[in-house]
Amino acid sequence: MKEDINQSLLELILPEGILEYFSIVSLEKGESGKYVYDKTLTIYLEEKNKIPEEYKTHKYKASGFMQPRLINDYPIRNMLVTLNVKRRRWDVEIDNQTKKVTRDWNLVAQGTRMSAEYAAFLKEISRY
Repeated sequence: MKEDINQSLLELILPEGILEYFSIVSLEKGESGKYVYDKTLTIYLEEKNKIPEEYKTHKYKASGFMQPRLINDYPIRNMLVTLNVKRRRWDVEIDNQTKKVTRDWNLVAQGTRMSAEYAAFLKEISRY
């Protein structure tokens, strides 16, 4: 029950749909040194180790993470919020050659109904 409540609260403060692809690994509170919002909250997210659908039939293995991307989000309770997003990459064997691949966020967005906030999030993490 407690886990359900925590999950529901997280879904309320994070961009809609983000927990389908990312896990929260930690939170960090700090001081911002700014007048209006004097505190900061950084939420660390890592992409789940689920290979993109288009590569499921190929031989693959996880190949670590890309450099984290910092995304400013809406302030919460007098705290500036930053999402620290780490995307995964995989080594996929295609035609006897190993290729590094990442999830194509344009494919994720295609044909889905999403909030403007989630669309902005996908656009931001696609800027690698």
